[in-house]
Amino acid sequence: MAAKASPMEEELCCSVCSDFYRDPVLLKCSHSFCGACLQKFWEQKSSRECPICKRKSSVNEPPLNMALRNIVDVYLKQKIECESTEKSESLCSLHGEKLLLFCVEDQEPICLVCQTAAKHRDHRVCPLLEAELDKKEDLRASLIPLKEKLEKFTKVKQDFEKTANHIKKQFHHTKKRINKEFEELHQFLREEEEARLAVLREEEVQKSQRMKEKIENISKQVSTLSEKIRDIEKAVNADDISFLKAIKDTKEKAQCSLQDPKLESGALIDLAKHLGSLKFRVLEKMLGTVQYTPVTLDPNTATTQLSVSDDLTSARRTGVKQQLPDNPERFTRYSMVLGSEGFDSGKHSWEVEVGDKPEWEVGVAAESVDRKGEITYSPKDGLWAVILRNGDKYKAGTSAGTPLTLERKPQRIRVQLDYEGGELSFINPTDMSVIYTFEDTFTGTLFPYLCTGVNRDGSSTGDMKICPVKVCVTVTSSQ
Repeated sequence: MAAKASPMEEELCCSVCSDFYRDPVLLKCSHSFCGACLQKFWEQKSSRECPICKRKSSVNEPPLNMALRNIVDVYLKQKIECESTEKSESLCSLHGEKLLLFCVEDQEPICLVCQTAAKHRDHRVCPLLEAELDKKEDLRASLIPLKEKLEKFTKVKQDFEKTANHIKKQFHHTKKRINKEFEELHQFLREEEEARLAVLREEEVQKSQRMKEKIENISKQVSTLSEKIRDIEKAVNADDISFLKAIKDTKEKAQCSLQDPKLESGALIDLAKHLGSLKFRVLEKMLGTVQYTPVTLDPNTATTQLSVSDDLTSARRTGVKQQLPDNPERFTRYSMVLGSEGFDSGKHSWEVEVGDKPEWEVGVAAESVDRKGEITYSPKDGLWAVILRNGDKYKAGTSAGTPLTLERKPQRIRVQLDYEGGELSFINPTDMSVIYTFEDTFTGTLFPYLCTGVNRDGSSTGDMKICPVKVCVTVTSSQ
């Protein structure tokens, strides 16, 4: 049975003879046929009509379809070359015999003559078809890890795309928060500017009014003195009798009991009060309106069920899994979050508000702590913490878990780290009683961490919060 023609070959075959076009001609209806086939068809039909659409042709000899003929020629040439190549590939290049065997040791097809030649005489051979099946099976097996690798790369690509989208969300959220924070600062500065200008205007009005009153009073005194001077000068210019008759009154007018006017102290605007260290005074007042926390939480480390506040000072377990990237910094198994800055030297202190929550953990974690797998709460696993379970069971996170007995339930936990001294203390700031102290040799970077649980009914226990500290401005004189 002849092989079925390909769609390409069908397009290059005449519909009359079903063979490749030979000197094809083109009718006005756009159909093409072999020139000889068309003439034979017309002779049989005794009419010049298209064999396909039956449209009548007005010409006896349609024009040659040069483009179609060239396409057929090129295709046939390529087909002959391809068949020749396939035939040559199936023959031994040394002996011209058909390749029937496969040399397992040399990993190449050979003919029967090659098998007896010195090169392959003692080699293990197998039928070519058997080798083909074996090699295809090997390649199929090698596809398995490639497909697994492709699946991993595809998943990572999807994770990267999610991360890229999350970065965009972080950008817009952070931009909005920055705008809001600066708008509050701008509003504070605008209000402070207006308040200080109001005080300045009030002082200007008061002192200008006082000066106006003094000017008006002096003007009256100037007028009185001028009048006296005119009267005295008039008396002096009078004749002797008139002058002497009025001398008594004139001398009384010449008497002046007015004190010399002078500018009182404090008359000018107090520039020093308004301008002295103006920026510092504003900053000092601004500090009373802002909060500072010694620890800032890093939301990129928080588990997906932990929600960190916009100001990055508190966290709560919501019970709702957020769609967040599984980045290397993020914990995946516990409701934990780390501080954004770690400590590798010095002394540090901060307080965490735990309130009446039935379950919580407060402490420090090593940078190397396992964030994806199981964690035991002990220093050997990179965690130093005090822990509350079931509302009343306190313990220190040692290897054996050290039970703690507290006289008073703390609402806050103060964490004090002395890195070089090798001490990490947990204190109840209400009475400054020491809850527990770890003594260790610290290495690497330690990060503040907290972990919050849920109520027995599964509801949220509320926020765990890093407590703010009071900020003051200290002025030192430079020598």
